[in-house]
Amino acid sequence: MRAHAADFYDTLSASADAAADAADADALLALGRWLQGKDYTFTTVTPATHARVVARNAGKPARDLRGAFGWSLPFRRDLLPAALLGSLLRTQLLERAGDDLLRSRVRASTLDGLLLFHSSFPTRDADAVFLGPDTYRFANLIKQVVPQLPAPPRHVVDLGCGTGAGGLVAGRLLGPGTRIRLADLNARAMQFAAVNAALAEQRVACSTGDLLAPITGPIDLVIANPPYLTDAAVRTYRDGGGRLGSALSLRIVRETLRRLEPGGHLLLYTASAIVEGRDLLREQIELLLRNTGASFDYVEIDPDVFGEELDTPAYAQVERIAVVQLLARRATGGA
Repeated sequence: MRAHAADFYDTLSASADAAADAADADALLALGRWLQGKDYTFTTVTPATHARVVARNAGKPARDLRGAFGWSLPFRRDLLPAALLGSLLRTQLLERAGDDLLRSRVRASTLDGLLLFHSSFPTRDADAVFLGPDTYRFANLIKQVVPQLPAPPRHVVDLGCGTGAGGLVAGRLLGPGTRIRLADLNARAMQFAAVNAALAEQRVACSTGDLLAPITGPIDLVIANPPYLTDAAVRTYRDGGGRLGSALSLRIVRETLRRLEPGGHLLLYTASAIVEGRDLLREQIELLLRNTGASFDYVEIDPDVFGEELDTPAYAQVERIAVVQLLARRATGGA
């Protein structure tokens, strides 16, 4: 049976205007299925690259669907069929861009055959939902690691799921015998994630709340790609809190290892600030896991990302920001 946006209305009901959110979800789902029928594809790049590409257009409207829903360019009404355009205009998904042009407030990206909605460019709002190169790397990490686990997990939580990409990739790998739960503190992220799950024809559970607090029952795999930078605007998708953006990653390690079933795993994709050759995140993770009996593998994936952050005061003493992966296993005797 085909999934519908209504299947996820309980996820959206915490919003101040649940009826409007439900209408947005219906319209977004219709747009997504129409784009899928058009074989739409778009790979989302870094914000810096996106800005450079958009600058080439010098204010010209989008020529095609990729321009409108990938590059976030203004577009003419005749780009969409009248019925679909009408439903979108009745929602908060489009805005006027002058001279009879419209602009989408959402982007659509593709990853391994999934169509994933997220916030339009530029992502300035505090509750913006971001998808970018980290998402593609995270998906690849899931595809590499999850099939190698000692036993297929029965309950997987994508913690801080954003668009839901990680959980949906894991769901495709593991099949219908595994429960997939998408969880995020950001209600706007959960709206996107629920629609994206319906577009993927995957039945998932959705939870809005602080980390694992709203989730009950045994968990044997947590996957997470949390924000890991210090962001002056304190945007939810970007700011990891604490010193050099590491606080949320450390909370995830601490709280997840308490909740996992014995022998369960945490797969964390995050980043560490390297100061005078020291990997500060690894040092803190080792302190957290000492005497718990947990085992872990910690690997540097990319030695140098977000180099522009080194120009900001928060990173004045940082040599580089490295992307890392952590695979931690709770001891079979309990942590």
